[in-house]
Amino acid sequence: MPDKHQKPLLKATCPACGLLCDDILLATENEALKLVSPNNCAKSMDFFSQKLSQTSPQIAGKTATLQQAIVHAASLLKASKNPLFAGLSTEVQGFRAIYHLAQKTNGNLQHMNSQSTACNMAVLQSTGWQTTTLTEVKNRADVIVCVGTDVVLHNPRFFERFVWLNTENSDAMFTDAHARQIIYIGDHLNTKAGIAPDGRQPISINCSNNDLPEILAVLRALIAGKTLKSQAVAGIDIGELIAVAETLKQAKYAVLAWVAKDLDFAHAELTIQSITETVAALNNQTSRAAGLSLGGSDGDTSANNANTWLRGYSLNNQQNTHDAIVWVNSFSPEKLPGKTDKPLIALGNANTQFTQTPDVFIPIATPGLDSGGTLFRVDSAVVLPLKQVRENSLPTLSDVVRQIEELL
Repeated sequence: MPDKHQKPLLKATCPACGLLCDDILLATENEALKLVSPNNCAKSMDFFSQKLSQTSPQIAGKTATLQQAIVHAASLLKASKNPLFAGLSTEVQGFRAIYHLAQKTNGNLQHMNSQSTACNMAVLQSTGWQTTTLTEVKNRADVIVCVGTDVVLHNPRFFERFVWLNTENSDAMFTDAHARQIIYIGDHLNTKAGIAPDGRQPISINCSNNDLPEILAVLRALIAGKTLKSQAVAGIDIGELIAVAETLKQAKYAVLAWVAKDLDFAHAELTIQSITETVAALNNQTSRAAGLSLGGSDGDTSANNANTWLRGYSLNNQQNTHDAIVWVNSFSPEKLPGKTDKPLIALGNANTQFTQTPDVFIPIATPGLDSGGTLFRVDSAVVLPLKQVRENSLPTLSDVVRQIEELL
């Protein structure tokens, strides 16, 4: 018989990556959270296993009350003419609060993932692109190309939930999910996740990511019907690229996926542009194709979308001259602000261990764990709610920022 005193399971959304898996089941065991879902990943386990820290607010490393810390933070911002609001790892309402505080203090905004986001935005703003959603991948894609990235490093359950569909309600509407063809192009990527349920191996083009611009340019030319005289490109036999081009041209719905953070070389935006131009070339023929930018972490998709509707343009990675830093990081205690000689106000995860003592540190609630909230999924197609799944007394970022703003 079931234990009448056993607490019911909680169903939660995991914000540990951009997929925002909303099928996470949690149980409370000895005042700690335990994942009981049949399909978990290392990122979700790390996120929900975070201990509830008893860390108090601090001023210059010394314990203070919340009100004392808020007053001191406000005094530092009053003395600042150009503060930088960095990190910005939070959910939508938290970002909105920081945005309004930045407007009031003549501050600039810079997300911790702004460099990779800027590569995507440079392509979108200059030439546009044709992208798809995770739901469309699930229902339509018959060929998926992973360019320069091991997707599961960033989105561990991507293949499970949207490719092979090893979950409940796993029927693809317009294709046979188990017949999909997976192609990898990159630096000896881990292709294990791309093995089909029947054991069929993915196609792999092993090359240095630094050679991706040249390889993708050739692939785009082949898809456009160009004849090449060279027998090899960046050490890759031209026949391998011809085979990939033919597979893409014969696909009913091809998807070319990338993670901008993994394209870590000069002018990476040109590689992303080659991907999107290849998609356009495929759509100019009889097949259908789309791009898919994956990754999405630390609330970067939400921050960029919220900034766009509030300000009219996306976040950038320009670090302008500043005389104070407000570091915002509610999700990842291991990600720290860079060393600075400017006044540092940290509004962050209670488990953060700083290498440089902030002038003010205010522990805040982690959305999806200590408080509710909302986040955009990495494809920006849906907004998912985060739940508070444990009791705590931590203030939310929005509450702290509102109190600071009232003192300015």
